[in-house]
Amino acid sequence: MPVVTDELRLAERMSRLGTETAFEVLVRAKALEQKGRDVIHLEIGEPDFDTPPNIVEAAVNALHEGYTHYNPAAGLPELRQAIAAEIASTRGVDVSTDEVVVMPGGKPIIFFTMLALVDRGDEVIFPDPGFPIYQSMIEFVGGKAVPLPLREEREFRLDVDELRGLITPRTRLIIVNSPQNPTGGVLTSQDVRELAGAIAGRDDIMVLSDEIYNRLIFEGRHHSIVSLPGFKDRTILLDGFSKTYAMTGWRLGYGVMRPDLTAKIARLATNCHSCTATFSQMAAIEALKGDQSAVATMREAFRKRRDYFIERVNQIKGFNCIAPHGAFYAFANITQTGWKSKDLADALLEETGVALLSGTAFGAHGEGYVRFSIANSIQNIAKALDRIDQWTKKRL
Repeated sequence: MPVVTDELRLAERMSRLGTETAFEVLVRAKALEQKGRDVIHLEIGEPDFDTPPNIVEAAVNALHEGYTHYNPAAGLPELRQAIAAEIASTRGVDVSTDEVVVMPGGKPIIFFTMLALVDRGDEVIFPDPGFPIYQSMIEFVGGKAVPLPLREEREFRLDVDELRGLITPRTRLIIVNSPQNPTGGVLTSQDVRELAGAIAGRDDIMVLSDEIYNRLIFEGRHHSIVSLPGFKDRTILLDGFSKTYAMTGWRLGYGVMRPDLTAKIARLATNCHSCTATFSQMAAIEALKGDQSAVATMREAFRKRRDYFIERVNQIKGFNCIAPHGAFYAFANITQTGWKSKDLADALLEETGVALLSGTAFGAHGEGYVRFSIANSIQNIAKALDRIDQWTKKRL
């Protein structure tokens, strides 16, 4: 292999580009496995279930039927119509096909929203701890990332009074995520109404509502700001198929927003990736219109794992974790261990073979916490907690 001696000159913007630590930890965990170590994976955020057979069959049939060509940048009209019907049914608002764009995953909606709406110096308020790609994309496009702390005493729901104090004349966008990654927090109806009230007089502020986990709620129901009067045209609703239908590798997400913005997002898609895979979109139609029993089965499995995990982890020295109300994560408080979050996460991986994530992988306000993905079997969760329990008895 040739040796590179000259330092590569990169564009300045690359210094502002963050990452998603889950994939970095996954690489380290896989490297340990290659050395013969037994690693329990509680780091990566994807269902451990296979895609339901009816969805797979729809994709195979689509391939045989010739759905292997380009399609419109915004997505197949029939899928966009199915999504519009889904949103009308679940959020209670009328949606037309020209208000829907289909993307290869949910992240392009985040990235393209930033590119379309945020100029250099514009401020974007985002949840902290929160999905790390929010801050990465804000800073990459030259915006100012303004963290909104999510606190355990509020079950990691946003504090609207604190939000009001962060809004300035430069605020352009507010990001909300419910159910939330990494905490499992779920916004109440009152939270959503108070959020709407806080920005009611600021028509120049848009809301990016990340609702990718909306079908994975254990108590209560999902509440979306898009459902409130006057907020449909101020909301970019992000949803997709990865979490609900165990389709992470299919790369299918979508955005619902005002039609003049969908046109711009579709233009960005044309410049970036042309279109989303055609046969995958046919499978997505089956996902929305077909049998939904697999979704209920997965949700119930995650709920049982949540209950088991919370009972067990709270018996471990130095660990305390409130029960998440949605998604498939648990955000455990580890301040009583006396360890910093990243140091503890690294030590548990290297010394016990349990892969999890530092709370600081999700922002500065994640210090004092670690995130567990409970998208694994109860047997593996039990094994991981046994190892951590033994480790704490020796090291704390």
